[in-house]
Amino acid sequence: MDDEDRIALFLDYENLAIGAREDLGGLAFDVRPIADALAERGRVVVRRAYADWSYFDEDRRMLTRSHVELIEMPQRMGASRKNAADIKMAVDAVELAFVRDYVSTFVICTGDSDFTPLVYKLRELNKRVIGVGIRKSTSALLPPACDEFLYYDDLEGVEPAPAVTAAAEPIPDRADRDLDDLAGVVAQSVAGLQRTGGQVTASTLKRTLLRKDPTFNEADHGFRAFGELLRHLAERHVVELADGPTKGDPEVLLPALDGQQEAFDLLRSVVQDLTAKNGRAALSGLKDQLRRVRPGFSEQALGFRSFLQFVRAAATNGAIELRWDDGADDYLLTVPA
Repeated sequence: MDDEDRIALFLDYENLAIGAREDLGGLAFDVRPIADALAERGRVVVRRAYADWSYFDEDRRMLTRSHVELIEMPQRMGASRKNAADIKMAVDAVELAFVRDYVSTFVICTGDSDFTPLVYKLRELNKRVIGVGIRKSTSALLPPACDEFLYYDDLEGVEPAPAVTAAAEPIPDRADRDLDDLAGVVAQSVAGLQRTGGQVTASTLKRTLLRKDPTFNEADHGFRAFGELLRHLAERHVVELADGPTKGDPEVLLPALDGQQEAFDLLRSVVQDLTAKNGRAALSGLKDQLRRVRPGFSEQALGFRSFLQFVRAAATNGAIELRWDDGADDYLLTVPA
């Protein structure tokens, strides 16, 4: 239990409730999906929501059932209740960071960029900060400031009204992002961690990916857990997995290219993927594509003076076919049928 993260949850309730109603097809905001997501990350010891509750009277019962402390910020003549709630929430969070040093993680639930300085201050105080916001109403400034950012729309148990999903021009979902791009980021991250020395474990890699992109979530790419994503990448020979220091936290390695044939197989695989994705694979930029999958790739280490010489050798070997295309003004590569 002593190893558990102690979490403090702060909700800018007006921002969340209005955002859910306006951007999720009239959906009523529910704190339980957030509580469930945090239960996987540690023990929530503080739960506070800030608002003028006369505007959200029906929400009180739902929050009380989830053990959320309601901080009343009544509207005053000539004053903005929203600004007052924001200031109170920021002051309380910083105060808690000083007086409750056992709280290691602060969860700031809002899409308002005004809370970005609070996030920076909490991180300066050596606190981990997780942000939660509704995708459409979250400022672009907020997610990069956090250690991790969760979009409320994507949490388990949140189901926007059908009218949103049936819009004439839906916004592309992060699940549609190219998995090849993620494979390249993972390989580059492992290579970078290996260069700094020490063992690269799955948990270390996940933290690194979150530092690069706080909105990263393996579920957006169709995987239920990070380990499932790593196993998929291992099957594609992007990484290798070995026993780690603790059970359930494997070591992540980059596969070594032991010889020319393995390099030819790598080239063939990349050409096949590019052809399926773009309809063709050109020589220009192909080396960068190989390095996205295998950052340590070097044709010179395999005895070739140039990349073109390496590709021609692969064609001679039968791994790929190479031809000049006048229309493309470049060499085009294909995989033999």
